[in-house]
Amino acid sequence: MLRIRGAVVVVMLAAALPGCKIIKTPTAEEKAAQAAKSAFDPAAKVDAIWQSQAVPDLEKRAGDLKTVMQAATSNPDEAGAKYGNPHKQSTSPWTYAVKLNGKIVAADTASRAATIDVDVDGDGKADAKVQIGPAIRGTALRDALDFVDFNEFKNQIEWAQFGKAFNEKVDTSFLVSLPKDGLTGKTVNVVGAFPLPASGQLPLITPSALTLGQ
Repeated sequence: MLRIRGAVVVVMLAAALPGCKIIKTPTAEEKAAQAAKSAFDPAAKVDAIWQSQAVPDLEKRAGDLKTVMQAATSNPDEAGAKYGNPHKQSTSPWTYAVKLNGKIVAADTASRAATIDVDVDGDGKADAKVQIGPAIRGTALRDALDFVDFNEFKNQIEWAQFGKAFNEKVDTSFLVSLPKDGLTGKTVNVVGAFPLPASGQLPLITPSALTLGQ
């Protein structure tokens, strides 16, 4: 009789808790897969905005080199609001969107951080240095985009990875196919971005677009 009563109690308890269910503990492989799915992917984030937003934004807001340099030298904040990102962190330096067309007067391709020196005013002297990779210094492209906000990122590490991903994008998109020999004397058309250089230094431009001429 006691056994029957005990069975009845168990059935009643089960009926009283219809919402209860056993939750499976995920395996290590399932946890790893979930973590990978939710992990920050800087390359994918850059790919998603590169052609639709980043390239058009820089092209639209870029001023010619002489105009941007004069504006940045006389009033960095005003120039930054026009050619840079007005939403940047207040402690970060201004970075400016720029375009230039000129002749290559020197090329340093021995280093992985290869560059070309460009004369834009025809006096035979370099007015800007353009990075042609494969190693790209700085985060100028990220910093010049006016629709990018640091506060949208989880931490400083993601922010840095995002900036680096832009450099990798320009290298794989067009710089990788750029010849490294016979560059001096050729014409070049560039759209890109640069931080205000130290006094006496050439602006170091990271290109978002680069076309070689004859």
